[in-house]
Amino acid sequence: MNLNSRRRPVARAIVSMCAATAAVWCASASHAADQPVIGLITKTDTNPFFVKMRQGADGAASKDGAKLITAAGKFDGDNASQVTAIENMMTAGAKAILITPSDTKAIVPSIKKARAAGVMVVALDTPTDPQDATDALFATDNFKAGVLIGKYAKAAMNGKPAKIATLDLAPGVSVGVLRHNGFLEGFGVKEGDPSIVCSQDTRGDQAKGQTAMENCLQKAPDINVVYTINEPAAAGAYRALKAAGKDKGVMIVSIDGGCEGVRNVQAGAIAATSQQYPLKMAALGVTAGVDYAKTGKKVSGYHDTGVTLITDKPMSGVDSKDTKFGLDNCWGK
Repeated sequence: MNLNSRRRPVARAIVSMCAATAAVWCASASHAADQPVIGLITKTDTNPFFVKMRQGADGAASKDGAKLITAAGKFDGDNASQVTAIENMMTAGAKAILITPSDTKAIVPSIKKARAAGVMVVALDTPTDPQDATDALFATDNFKAGVLIGKYAKAAMNGKPAKIATLDLAPGVSVGVLRHNGFLEGFGVKEGDPSIVCSQDTRGDQAKGQTAMENCLQKAPDINVVYTINEPAAAGAYRALKAAGKDKGVMIVSIDGGCEGVRNVQAGAIAATSQQYPLKMAALGVTAGVDYAKTGKKVSGYHDTGVTLITDKPMSGVDSKDTKFGLDNCWGK
């Protein structure tokens, strides 16, 4: 047999194998090219709220066939890292970027640049200033969250004169302002009402919440209602009240719905909290991003991701769920 004739079948097999390999590679490359890239930028990557948000984004990206790239600030308020993250995600070909803005004003120029380049930008949890700097907002109705705990506190007081301390976030931060104003609305008082005997900023921090409560007790020892911006601040307030021997006679209401906060409701340290849902915010945002990548249709406006009052001591006329529901739907450890 001619040596060349023996080589031909082998050569044909090699060519066929190479063609098949190329086809697989091309199909893989085509799939990668078609796979939408979605970016998620959170304020930090350590806060349990944002950890849960990333879980929601991961789950939705896997389900919707998207590639998720993530970034976070080094600390809450780190605008520079978020600016860099937007630039990196644009370079990576992101069709949509989801962001919880650390600085609601300073991030706007970077968002405008991304949108001008055809990237859909969605704010999660925290609106930008102005809110329409992003294409859409997926977030808790923070005013409603405040109204719920305000109504609850009012009902629980049952006509008893209130001496209120508000442990707030920080001046001018929209989330804090909305929650504070919602609480006042729900309780039925206006800013400056004499029943508000003390107001302190806590930045949502437990240690600062404890200090704020200590300051308020020095100013007004007869406080009987405490509104807190979030559950870490509530935990700090409770610690101060307990140290002063006043924990039994003071009602704390809060907002967040983290697992530790719900357990504090269960234990009686917090009377009620308004639970929000970061997983849902991110999942809806990713789905909207994938839809935009595939159809060119942008999501727009505000989308309410829900809020539920959690308490084991329900009040007539105020819708609520118990801590079992809260623990089934909480975030964090």
